[in-house]
Amino acid sequence: MVQLKSRVSPLFLREEELRQAMELLFYAYRDFTAEPDSILAKYGFGRAHHRVIYFVGRKPGTTVGELLRILKITKQSLSRVLGQLVREGFVTQESDPRDRRRRRLRLTEKGAELERLLTESQCRLVASAYREAGAQAVEGFRTVLLGLINEEDRGAIVDAEPTGN
Repeated sequence: MVQLKSRVSPLFLREEELRQAMELLFYAYRDFTAEPDSILAKYGFGRAHHRVIYFVGRKPGTTVGELLRILKITKQSLSRVLGQLVREGFVTQESDPRDRRRRRLRLTEKGAELERLLTESQCRLVASAYREAGAQAVEGFRTVLLGLINEEDRGAIVDAEPTGN
């Protein structure tokens, strides 16, 4: 693992330390999305498609409204992406039996296979980094990431603790 210039420093809130953290996030995100981006490109999809596929796969039956809240994108943007995913057979929309105005989203078999491919590549990367860092660092990383997320979403994520599957 690359050794950064400082381990635990009482000066971790200095501007240079904060900028280094931001830079690490930029590089990490670039590498975290690289393989999925190349897979998505084969389908003519982008990262918005990936996010929709991921969250619909993570929570089958989610509504369009819930997806809008999670992704924080416009209805128009979601409509374009979701429309393409539905037309191409990756996602299905069903009316909610209790409220016909609400549409429930689910991945098709084709959508689930794409989600699996995308997630496998990212899981391998995260698992490797976690193994290298160790349990204490993983817990610290999780704490930092949760701190970066707004409180409303943080609550939803904490409520959905990993089940240890």
